[in-house]
Amino acid sequence: MGLVVKKFGGSSLANPECLERVAWIIAETYSEGNNVVAVLSAMGDTTDELIAKALEVNPNPSKRELDMLLAIGEQESIALMAMMLEKIGLPAVSLTSWQIGINTDSVYGSARIKDVMTERMRAELDRRRIVLVAGFQGVNKFDDVTTLGRGGSDTTAVAAAVALNADLCQIYTDVEGIYTADPHQIPGAKKLAEITYDEMIELATLGAQVLHNRSVEMAKRYNVKMEVLSSIVRKPGTKVKGVVKVEHTKISGVAKDSDIARVAVVNIKDEPGVAFRVFRVLANAKINIDIILQSINREKMNDISFTVARSDMKRTVDVLLENKDSIGFSEVNTTDKIAKVSIVGAGMMSAPGVAAMMFEALYDAKINIEMISTSEIKISVLVDELDADRAVAAIHAKFFGL
Repeated sequence: MGLVVKKFGGSSLANPECLERVAWIIAETYSEGNNVVAVLSAMGDTTDELIAKALEVNPNPSKRELDMLLAIGEQESIALMAMMLEKIGLPAVSLTSWQIGINTDSVYGSARIKDVMTERMRAELDRRRIVLVAGFQGVNKFDDVTTLGRGGSDTTAVAAAVALNADLCQIYTDVEGIYTADPHQIPGAKKLAEITYDEMIELATLGAQVLHNRSVEMAKRYNVKMEVLSSIVRKPGTKVKGVVKVEHTKISGVAKDSDIARVAVVNIKDEPGVAFRVFRVLANAKINIDIILQSINREKMNDISFTVARSDMKRTVDVLLENKDSIGFSEVNTTDKIAKVSIVGAGMMSAPGVAAMMFEALYDAKINIEMISTSEIKISVLVDELDADRAVAAIHAKFFGL
């Protein structure tokens, strides 16, 4: 007998027909003699609908109360799934984060899991019940409900797999696995049989929406056996693991992130400590920075440009202006009409010319590059948001011939 953790996203639970399909997937694994823990997201667009309701009441709701509201969605999913499993004759119990003891920090809206209690889940599994866990949520030290951010149910599933020492953690989506690009946008995208943790972390961080990046980081840390597969088409998915068996192509995938903004701090002195002053105040405000570019101007004055999440653009400007005198600059310019397009692949390390191929693809498509960032296994460029989809298509065609 094994222990399998399964996670189902909102699109897999959108209506009663989807719920029944998922119930039979769970039933199949259970009937094979395995213990099953199923982590569920909110059904369909429930989370977006709840956010819209909140904004109707208050255009600027507190994050604590928003978390309290959004947690309703997952509670609905697990209760309905328990009823569905009971209907087909299987024992099941639905458990919220506070019933289990999924303990988090107190960063409302983007909390991190600190630990997961296992007593209640193990007791239910010992009774041969299917345990249905509300994803995306936890409880902080004040006994307040917290949420883990978009895609957080993936992290709930991996955390449960770690705590219970599960044999397998399966993430079910509306696609058949991890692809070389978004298959909804690139018809010729190829499904990968396997991908490394490091590559998947980069793809998830750079805009691929199949997995929550923090879930992959946790899976890597604890060597969780992980698979991404479809809840609709019953086929093998993509295995996410430390080392892959087959020799890699130059890259594993192309990703796009349109949820970014560029901020430029203009006319800042070219002297030691200036960059530190800029990024210290932003770090203190808990604003994450991505691509950074410093350009040399005239008379020993520089511009420092960097990217942030689009939702952080206004707060970034406010923080910088509040510290204008201590930092020393003339103005702040911003734009959110950009997108980040990236390629990821462990094969880059042993394949010269990857950057040249990427830039050639963009040149052939007459797409201008505004900023560039690189690491051992990824290259990212900023382009005009209107060019982003063409950029992904051109780069994918260059590397995969489609």
